[in-house]
Amino acid sequence: MSANTKKVITILLIVIITAFTACTGNKDNIQDNDQVVETEGNQGENIPPTDKEPEEIVEDEPEPEQEVSQTLGLDELKDLKVNELGKIMVIMYHGIGENEEEWVRTPENFRKDLKTLYDNGYRAIGMKDYIEGNIDTPPGTTPVILTFDDGLQNQFNILDDGGDFEVDPDSAVGILEEFNEQYPDFGLKATFYVFYPVPFRQEELIAKKFEYLVEKGMEIGNHAYTHENLRADMNTKEPRDAQFVQEALGKNVQLTQEILPGYEVDSLALPYGAAPQDEDVFNYVVKGSFEGTEYHHKVVLLVGSNPARSPYHIETNMARLPRVRGSEMNTEGTGIYDWLDYFDKNPEERFISDGDPNTISFPKELEEYMDPERAGGRTIQAYE
Repeated sequence: MSANTKKVITILLIVIITAFTACTGNKDNIQDNDQVVETEGNQGENIPPTDKEPEEIVEDEPEPEQEVSQTLGLDELKDLKVNELGKIMVIMYHGIGENEEEWVRTPENFRKDLKTLYDNGYRAIGMKDYIEGNIDTPPGTTPVILTFDDGLQNQFNILDDGGDFEVDPDSAVGILEEFNEQYPDFGLKATFYVFYPVPFRQEELIAKKFEYLVEKGMEIGNHAYTHENLRADMNTKEPRDAQFVQEALGKNVQLTQEILPGYEVDSLALPYGAAPQDEDVFNYVVKGSFEGTEYHHKVVLLVGSNPARSPYHIETNMARLPRVRGSEMNTEGTGIYDWLDYFDKNPEERFISDGDPNTISFPKELEEYMDPERAGGRTIQAYE
């Protein structure tokens, strides 16, 4: 072999070795830098390298579980003697004043009433709660409804101290707020049945008072336009007709809604406890209209006499709901302390809450008194 041939062969071997080495190095670089990512729309494509740091993968936090109201167990229902078909006191108050009278409670006695109710396991609910069957008082307690007729100044008085909106601490609203601060689990609930032209007797403050009550969770009800007797004319004794009744009740709702647009006035306290005797006319006490304002009283309250039935009870008549008198004078068995004593002696007749607004619990032997149509989708639970 000539020298030139050896030289050519040597050069060819060097070229082959160099090419092989380069190919091996490129293969390693591809594996290190160009990752193959399979995603929807670019499956199998090479994603070019980037200088950015890879984003940290954070797992989504699980959504918090919704709070589920737990019903009491069978033994607890029995131990607490839960009975949500029992009776509820709707207490009727009028004035709060310096001297105790048949229709006036002193501030001291009203405070005593609240403390006595609290100590005996009563907790306040609103009239709207009763209407809707929304009983959410703690297990073993009894709901109570506080009502005030006439919209008197001593029920909601604002002190004249230079323009500040300061609630009189000895008015009904002031006492309720003070008690709620001391015992917040009692509930700041009450319904005020007002008439016109000047509810609460401070004309320049009507709107502010209404707004204040509603913001606090208290309620405003109908007590007719000017406290008219809806049964008969007080002088002539002529019975009222449908037109008179609708005007008296519709005007009240109309004026309240002018102050509180959209507010639903859904309960009525009959002035003097008087209702039309004619059933056709009485229907307009419950529902009617005046000058384009429609009203529907889902509860019509009588003058104090005895506790109301449960809102779930088959015999409950929302159109003629009785009340207990907030008084100790001339009650003749119709007052708050008469009925507190009665329930002490007859605890099986008292409404006892299971603490769950989504269930209606009662002893099995009372099952026939449960009205399923009033359950409103709640679970009915009869226990033995």
